[in-house]
Amino acid sequence: MPWVYILRCSDGSTYVGSTRDIDRRVDQHQRGAGAEYTRRRLPVELAFAHFDESVAAAFALEKQIQGWSRAKREALILGDFEGIARAAKKRDWEGFRRRRGATERGELS
Repeated sequence: MPWVYILRCSDGSTYVGSTRDIDRRVDQHQRGAGAEYTRRRLPVELAFAHFDESVAAAFALEKQIQGWSRAKREALILGDFEGIARAAKKRDWEGFRRRRGATERGELS
């Protein structure tokens, strides 16, 4: 049973992972036997979990979420799907403005 999960760490940061056994993996993180990132930020708590149909799909979703901004991750944790879309549009617009400004200054081709 493949899962994608987000942990909230003691410093307020988030950690995204995937596993076949969500209970075992969260327990490992909480005991300090998980990823190095979470070992330095104990305690951690499960903030989001999503069951997927295949290991490949879960791994792909994990990688996608890892590339998201904090705002998009927080929206996902809250189940705010409109917030995810807003965060994506804001990021796209800010990136466009930066690229446009650089082009006008002759920095990008």
